[in-house]
Amino acid sequence: AVVSTQSGHYAGYYNEYKSYLRMVVRSEVKSNHINVRRNLGGDSRELALSGHVGFDSLPDQLVNKCVNLGFDMNILCVGETGIGKSTLMDCLFKANFDDTVHTHKSPNVEISEHIYNLEEGNVKLRLAIVDSVGYGDQINKENSYKPLVDYIDNQFEKYLQEELKIKRDLVNFHDSRVHVCLYFLAPTGHSVRALDLVTMKALDTKCNIIPIIAKSDTISKSELDTFKNNIMTELKNNGVEIYTFPVDDETVADVNNEMNEMLPFAVVGSRDKVTVGEAQVRGREYPWGVVEIENELHCDFVKLREMLIRTNMEDLREVTHRKHYELYRRGKLKQMGITDDGAHPVSLQETYEQRRAEHVKELERIENEIRQNFVNKVREKDLEIKKTEKEITAKYEALRKENNEEKKKLDEERKKVEEELQVLLKRKEELERIHADQANGVKDHKKGKK
Repeated sequence: AVVSTQSGHYAGYYNEYKSYLRMVVRSEVKSNHINVRRNLGGDSRELALSGHVGFDSLPDQLVNKCVNLGFDMNILCVGETGIGKSTLMDCLFKANFDDTVHTHKSPNVEISEHIYNLEEGNVKLRLAIVDSVGYGDQINKENSYKPLVDYIDNQFEKYLQEELKIKRDLVNFHDSRVHVCLYFLAPTGHSVRALDLVTMKALDTKCNIIPIIAKSDTISKSELDTFKNNIMTELKNNGVEIYTFPVDDETVADVNNEMNEMLPFAVVGSRDKVTVGEAQVRGREYPWGVVEIENELHCDFVKLREMLIRTNMEDLREVTHRKHYELYRRGKLKQMGITDDGAHPVSLQETYEQRRAEHVKELERIENEIRQNFVNKVREKDLEIKKTEKEITAKYEALRKENNEEKKKLDEERKKVEEELQVLLKRKEELERIHADQANGVKDHKKGKK
């Protein structure tokens, strides 16, 4: 049986050991005698052990260690609101997960992550269900895929940062990398929407995509077959690479090869139980009959669960670590200047010194640029102040000159008014004198008559 492992570290170890057992080790038990052949490269030779040593218990040791550590599985569900993502998760794991009802009014695509600790038998599973809230609900859907890409990259970055630590603990580190993306396609019956093609193309190098047709009971069998063919043709024509179940392991090669021909899976989900005969089954009841989600004649739900959980869960985790994370890691290390190709590989110390020198040089350049900008701004401000000062001085001189002219005019007018006033005062005095003389003459005339 395929044994799941806790992290990329153990996954790599187990892969190597599994390949070693499959390709190299040949054990024969004859009369308590074990013959073991081991491959030592070009100078290989066959050695026969004279008795039981005990390293045949390594698989059991590894299984026990992995079971004690537990396992991580992270599922990203992508699809429009109300297409049945939460319901399908409940059906897959036969549990009632947290279900928050979302509307179609989300202004942006948001990532909602819920983590659950599950246990089946003595195996513990840390399950993370990541939902794309509001996906496809906006009028402008141009950048709907970017939050999904950013989330996946962030999880890769967390793992990479832990991996690059001097004191790292990948065994107990929570692996939050997305192991599989269940992409829910609307049952249009015709073709894949442009939004779905763009999003899957953006995600196919970052995670394992398994496309599924949601609510497949809304279209007929003939339409469903045509729809499946159209989906696979369009994905191929647009260069979208989806996850295919591995066929290199002969124990599951036949069933995986058969399931690859059935992609995408057409599924139906339901939380309700209906009565069929004397049994209670999960299904959807219609006036014309009942759709049983675990009936392979009605939908591909059972096939999806078998392939996703019971057969290929470990391969999904391995491909995530070996392919998608390795691609991200390689790109990041190249950005950091770390290479191992060519005649002169660059070490981490050399890269650090080089990057530090480049960083110091860049800081000096920025400092000089800031200083020069500051000097330029001070010079510009100084010129602006001088210009303003000249304008103010010119305006002051103009106002002062105008004020002097106005003052001179006022002085002249005042002088003129004073002169006119003197003339008027003299005339007044003359008039008063004339009146006084006339009054005296009248008095004298009256005295003479008397």
